[in-house]
Amino acid sequence: MKIYDRVTKTYEEIEQYGAGKLEFLYNNPFGRLFLRLAVSSFVSGIYGKRNSSKRSAKKIPGFIKEQNIDMNDFEDREYVSFNDFFTRKIRPGKRPVDMDDKALISPADSKLLVYKIDSDTKLFVKGRDYTAGEILGDEQEADAFKNGYALVFRLCVNDYHRYCYTDSGSVIKSRKIKGKLHTVSPVSKDHKIYKENSREVYILKTDNFGTVAYVAVGAMLVGKMVDSGAKVFEKGQEKGYFEPGGSTVIIFVNNVSIDEDIMEQSINGIETKVRYGEGIGIAL
Repeated sequence: MKIYDRVTKTYEEIEQYGAGKLEFLYNNPFGRLFLRLAVSSFVSGIYGKRNSSKRSAKKIPGFIKEQNIDMNDFEDREYVSFNDFFTRKIRPGKRPVDMDDKALISPADSKLLVYKIDSDTKLFVKGRDYTAGEILGDEQEADAFKNGYALVFRLCVNDYHRYCYTDSGSVIKSRKIKGKLHTVSPVSKDHKIYKENSREVYILKTDNFGTVAYVAVGAMLVGKMVDSGAKVFEKGQEKGYFEPGGSTVIIFVNNVSIDEDIMEQSINGIETKVRYGEGIGIAL
Protein backbone atom coordinates (compact mmCIF):
# COMPACT_ATOMS: atom_id res chain seq x y z
CA MET A 1 0.00 0.00 0.00
CA LYS A 2 1.22 3.49 -0.83
CA ILE A 3 0.81 6.29 1.70
CA TYR A 4 1.74 9.99 1.66
CA ASP A 5 4.09 11.47 4.27
CA ARG A 6 3.14 15.13 4.57
CA VAL A 7 6.32 15.97 6.51
CA THR A 8 8.75 14.77 3.84
CA LYS A 9 6.23 15.29 1.00
CA THR A 10 7.09 11.84 -0.32
CA TYR A 11 5.29 8.54 -0.83
CA GLU A 12 6.22 5.31 0.86
CA GLU A 13 5.17 1.70 0.49
CA ILE A 14 3.96 -0.11 3.61
CA GLU A 15 3.36 -3.81 4.03
CA GLN A 16 0.18 -5.21 5.54
CA TYR A 17 0.88 -7.00 8.83
CA GLY A 18 -0.09 -10.67 8.45
CA ALA A 19 -0.84 -10.16 4.75
CA GLY A 20 -0.50 -13.84 3.86
CA LYS A 21 -2.93 -14.99 6.54
CA LEU A 22 -5.47 -12.30 5.65
CA GLU A 23 -5.21 -13.15 1.96
CA PHE A 24 -5.92 -16.80 2.83
CA LEU A 25 -8.96 -15.94 4.98
CA TYR A 26 -10.58 -13.49 2.57
CA ASN A 27 -9.57 -14.68 -0.89
CA ASN A 28 -9.00 -18.43 -0.62
CA PRO A 29 -12.14 -20.64 -0.89
CA PHE A 30 -10.87 -22.94 1.86
CA GLY A 31 -9.78 -20.00 4.02
CA ARG A 32 -13.23 -18.41 3.81
CA LEU A 33 -14.59 -21.45 5.66
CA PHE A 34 -12.67 -20.19 8.71
CA LEU A 35 -13.50 -16.50 8.22
CA ARG A 36 -16.72 -16.55 10.21
CA LEU A 37 -14.85 -17.85 13.25
CA ALA A 38 -11.89 -15.50 12.73
CA VAL A 39 -14.11 -12.37 12.84
CA SER A 40 -15.91 -13.44 16.02
CA SER A 41 -15.45 -11.81 19.41
CA PHE A 42 -14.71 -15.30 20.79
CA VAL A 43 -11.43 -15.59 18.85
CA SER A 44 -10.46 -11.98 19.62
CA GLY A 45 -11.13 -12.62 23.29
CA ILE A 46 -8.80 -15.62 23.34
CA TYR A 47 -6.14 -13.62 21.50
CA GLY A 48 -6.49 -10.81 24.02
CA LYS A 49 -6.08 -13.14 27.00
CA ARG A 50 -2.97 -14.73 25.50
CA ASN A 51 -1.43 -11.30 24.99
CA SER A 52 -2.14 -10.40 28.62
CA SER A 53 -0.02 -13.27 29.93
CA LYS A 54 3.52 -12.74 31.19
CA ARG A 55 4.77 -15.24 28.60
CA SER A 56 3.58 -12.94 25.80
CA ALA A 57 6.22 -10.36 26.78
CA LYS A 58 8.87 -12.37 24.94
CA LYS A 59 7.27 -11.26 21.63
CA ILE A 60 8.03 -7.60 22.31
CA PRO A 61 11.70 -7.28 21.16
CA GLY A 62 11.03 -9.04 17.84
CA PHE A 63 7.91 -6.97 17.24
CA ILE A 64 9.77 -3.69 17.86
CA LYS A 65 12.48 -4.70 15.40
CA GLU A 66 10.14 -6.07 12.74
CA GLN A 67 7.83 -3.03 12.87
CA ASN A 68 10.68 -0.49 13.18
CA ILE A 69 9.14 1.20 16.23
CA ASP A 70 11.09 4.15 17.64
CA MET A 71 11.02 3.47 21.38
CA ASN A 72 12.51 6.91 22.11
CA ASP A 73 8.91 8.15 21.74
CA PHE A 74 7.56 5.95 24.52
CA GLU A 75 7.82 5.24 28.24
CA ASP A 76 11.15 3.75 29.26
CA ARG A 77 10.00 0.90 31.50
CA GLU A 78 9.64 -2.85 31.65
CA TYR A 79 6.52 -4.18 29.93
CA VAL A 80 4.98 -7.19 31.68
CA SER A 81 2.97 -8.49 28.67
CA PHE A 82 2.44 -7.83 24.98
CA ASN A 83 -0.84 -6.05 25.81
CA ASP A 84 1.01 -3.85 28.27
CA PHE A 85 3.48 -2.92 25.52
CA PHE A 86 0.83 -2.45 22.83
CA THR A 87 -1.08 0.06 24.97
CA ARG A 88 2.13 1.88 25.96
CA LYS A 89 2.01 5.63 26.66
CA ILE A 90 3.88 8.35 24.86
CA ARG A 91 6.65 10.38 26.52
CA PRO A 92 5.74 13.99 27.38
CA GLY A 93 6.31 16.33 24.45
CA LYS A 94 6.49 13.59 21.81
CA ARG A 95 2.98 14.28 20.45
CA PRO A 96 2.46 18.06 20.76
CA VAL A 97 -1.16 19.12 20.32
CA ASP A 98 -2.02 22.01 17.98
CA MET A 99 -3.87 24.23 20.47
CA ASP A 100 -5.05 26.85 17.98
CA ASP A 101 -8.78 27.15 18.80
CA LYS A 102 -9.76 26.75 15.16
CA ALA A 103 -7.50 23.76 14.43
CA LEU A 104 -9.05 20.32 14.01
CA ILE A 105 -6.50 17.77 15.21
CA SER A 106 -5.87 14.16 14.34
CA PRO A 107 -7.10 11.83 17.10
CA ALA A 108 -4.35 9.26 16.54
CA ASP A 109 -1.17 8.18 14.83
CA SER A 110 -2.79 6.75 11.72
CA LYS A 111 -3.34 6.78 7.97
CA LEU A 112 -6.08 9.23 7.00
CA LEU A 113 -8.58 9.23 4.14
CA VAL A 114 -11.24 11.95 3.90
CA TYR A 115 -14.61 11.34 2.25
CA LYS A 116 -17.21 13.94 1.28
CA ILE A 117 -20.74 13.25 2.52
CA ASP A 118 -23.42 14.26 0.02
CA SER A 119 -26.84 15.81 0.68
CA ASP A 120 -28.35 12.31 1.01
CA THR A 121 -25.70 11.48 3.67
CA LYS A 122 -24.07 8.95 1.32
CA LEU A 123 -20.36 8.34 0.99
CA PHE A 124 -18.20 5.92 -0.99
CA VAL A 125 -15.57 4.25 1.21
CA LYS A 126 -12.98 1.89 -0.30
CA GLY A 127 -15.25 0.74 -3.08
CA ARG A 128 -18.40 0.40 -0.96
CA ASP A 129 -21.44 2.64 -0.69
CA TYR A 130 -22.45 3.66 2.83
CA THR A 131 -24.84 6.11 4.35
CA ALA A 132 -23.56 8.00 7.36
CA GLY A 133 -26.49 6.46 9.25
CA GLU A 134 -25.24 2.92 8.56
CA ILE A 135 -21.94 3.70 10.24
CA LEU A 136 -23.53 5.65 13.09
CA GLY A 137 -26.38 3.19 13.56
CA ASP A 138 -28.90 6.05 13.37
CA GLU A 139 -30.13 7.64 10.15
CA GLN A 140 -31.63 10.69 11.89
CA GLU A 141 -28.33 11.59 13.56
CA ALA A 142 -26.66 11.42 10.15
CA ASP A 143 -28.66 14.46 8.96
CA ALA A 144 -26.34 16.72 10.96
CA PHE A 145 -23.49 15.78 8.62
CA LYS A 146 -25.06 16.41 5.22
CA ASN A 147 -22.43 17.93 2.90
CA GLY A 148 -19.82 17.45 5.61
CA TYR A 149 -16.91 15.02 5.86
CA ALA A 150 -16.15 11.55 7.14
CA LEU A 151 -12.52 11.28 8.27
CA VAL A 152 -11.30 7.69 8.42
CA PHE A 153 -8.16 7.22 10.58
CA ARG A 154 -6.78 3.69 10.09
CA LEU A 155 -4.35 2.50 12.75
CA CYS A 156 -1.74 -0.10 11.82
CA VAL A 157 -0.12 -2.46 14.33
CA ASN A 158 3.03 -0.31 14.56
CA ASP A 159 1.07 2.86 15.37
CA TYR A 160 0.55 4.37 18.82
CA HIS A 161 -2.84 2.93 19.80
CA ARG A 162 -4.15 5.63 22.12
CA TYR A 163 -6.53 8.23 20.70
CA CYS A 164 -7.73 11.66 21.78
CA TYR A 165 -10.51 14.23 21.45
CA THR A 166 -10.16 16.50 18.43
CA ASP A 167 -11.68 19.55 20.13
CA SER A 168 -12.95 20.59 23.57
CA GLY A 169 -16.59 19.91 24.46
CA SER A 170 -18.96 17.39 26.04
CA VAL A 171 -20.59 14.04 25.24
CA ILE A 172 -24.27 14.30 24.24
CA LYS A 173 -24.89 10.55 23.94
CA SER A 174 -23.07 7.29 23.32
CA ARG A 175 -23.84 3.68 22.41
CA LYS A 176 -22.15 0.39 21.62
CA ILE A 177 -23.06 -1.53 18.47
CA LYS A 178 -22.28 -5.24 18.51
CA GLY A 179 -20.98 -6.82 15.34
CA LYS A 180 -18.20 -8.74 13.67
CA LEU A 181 -14.48 -7.99 13.76
CA HIS A 182 -13.27 -7.91 10.17
CA THR A 183 -9.80 -6.59 9.43
CA VAL A 184 -9.85 -2.90 8.46
CA SER A 185 -7.18 -3.48 5.80
CA PRO A 186 -8.08 -3.29 2.08
CA VAL A 187 -8.26 -7.09 1.80
CA SER A 188 -11.74 -6.96 3.41
CA LYS A 189 -13.10 -4.77 0.58
CA ASP A 190 -15.95 -7.21 -0.20
CA HIS A 191 -17.50 -6.53 3.22
CA LYS A 192 -19.15 -3.35 4.49
CA ILE A 193 -16.87 -3.38 7.50
CA TYR A 194 -17.91 0.00 8.94
CA LYS A 195 -21.50 -1.24 9.02
CA GLU A 196 -20.78 -4.85 10.04
CA ASN A 197 -18.02 -4.38 12.64
CA SER A 198 -18.47 -3.76 16.36
CA ARG A 199 -18.12 -0.09 17.16
CA GLU A 200 -18.66 2.55 19.81
CA VAL A 201 -20.45 5.74 18.74
CA TYR A 202 -20.20 9.06 20.57
CA ILE A 203 -22.15 12.19 19.63
CA LEU A 204 -20.22 15.21 20.85
CA LYS A 205 -20.99 18.90 21.28
CA THR A 206 -17.70 20.66 20.50
CA ASP A 207 -16.60 24.25 21.08
CA ASN A 208 -15.45 25.01 17.55
CA PHE A 209 -17.05 22.45 15.19
CA GLY A 210 -20.57 22.05 16.56
CA THR A 211 -21.95 18.51 16.57
CA VAL A 212 -19.29 15.87 15.87
CA ALA A 213 -19.69 12.08 15.71
CA TYR A 214 -16.74 10.03 16.98
CA VAL A 215 -16.75 6.32 16.10
CA ALA A 216 -14.22 3.78 17.42
CA VAL A 217 -14.32 0.68 15.20
CA GLY A 218 -13.28 -2.78 16.36
CA ALA A 219 -11.17 -4.98 14.09
CA MET A 220 -9.84 -8.52 13.78
CA LEU A 221 -8.06 -9.68 16.94
CA VAL A 222 -8.64 -6.36 18.73
CA GLY A 223 -8.99 -7.63 22.29
CA LYS A 224 -10.82 -4.56 23.53
CA MET A 225 -11.66 -0.90 22.95
CA VAL A 226 -11.19 0.96 26.24
CA ASP A 227 -12.88 4.35 26.63
CA SER A 228 -12.02 6.91 29.30
CA GLY A 229 -15.69 7.55 30.10
CA ALA A 230 -15.20 11.33 30.17
CA LYS A 231 -18.37 13.41 29.80
CA VAL A 232 -16.60 16.78 29.50
CA PHE A 233 -13.23 16.92 27.75
CA GLU A 234 -10.44 19.14 26.49
CA LYS A 235 -8.81 19.16 23.07
CA GLY A 236 -5.99 16.59 22.94
CA GLN A 237 -7.23 14.78 26.07
CA GLU A 238 -6.87 11.02 25.78
CA LYS A 239 -10.21 9.40 24.93
CA GLY A 240 -9.24 5.74 24.91
CA TYR A 241 -7.11 3.02 23.40
CA PHE A 242 -7.24 -0.18 21.36
CA GLU A 243 -5.74 -3.42 22.63
CA PRO A 244 -3.71 -5.56 20.13
CA GLY A 245 -4.80 -5.41 16.50
CA GLY A 246 -5.00 -2.42 14.18
CA SER A 247 -8.25 -0.51 14.15
CA THR A 248 -10.01 2.69 13.08
CA VAL A 249 -11.44 5.97 14.34
CA ILE A 250 -14.04 7.68 12.13
CA ILE A 251 -14.90 11.36 12.70
CA PHE A 252 -18.03 12.90 11.15
CA VAL A 253 -17.72 16.69 11.08
CA ASN A 254 -19.16 19.74 9.38
CA ASN A 255 -18.02 23.38 9.48
CA VAL A 256 -14.41 22.55 8.62
CA SER A 257 -11.88 23.09 5.85
CA ILE A 258 -9.56 20.07 5.63
CA ASP A 259 -5.92 20.81 4.78
CA GLU A 260 -5.32 20.95 1.04
CA ASP A 261 -2.59 18.29 0.91
CA ILE A 262 -4.78 15.76 2.74
CA MET A 263 -7.73 16.45 0.44
CA GLU A 264 -5.57 16.13 -2.67
CA GLN A 265 -4.30 12.71 -1.59
CA SER A 266 -7.77 11.54 -0.50
CA ILE A 267 -9.26 12.44 -3.89
CA ASN A 268 -6.65 10.13 -5.40
CA GLY A 269 -7.44 7.37 -2.91
CA ILE A 270 -4.11 7.69 -1.08
CA GLU A 271 -3.91 7.73 2.70
CA THR A 272 -1.97 10.49 4.46
CA LYS A 273 0.21 9.71 7.45
CA VAL A 274 -0.87 11.82 10.44
CA ARG A 275 -0.03 11.91 14.14
CA TYR A 276 -1.93 12.29 17.40
CA GLY A 277 -2.52 16.02 18.03
CA GLU A 278 -1.44 17.21 14.58
CA GLY A 279 -3.53 19.94 12.92
CA ILE A 280 -5.41 18.60 9.88
CA GLY A 281 -8.05 21.29 9.25
CA ILE A 282 -9.49 24.65 10.27
CA ALA A 283 -12.94 25.55 11.59
CA LEU A 284 -15.08 27.63 9.22
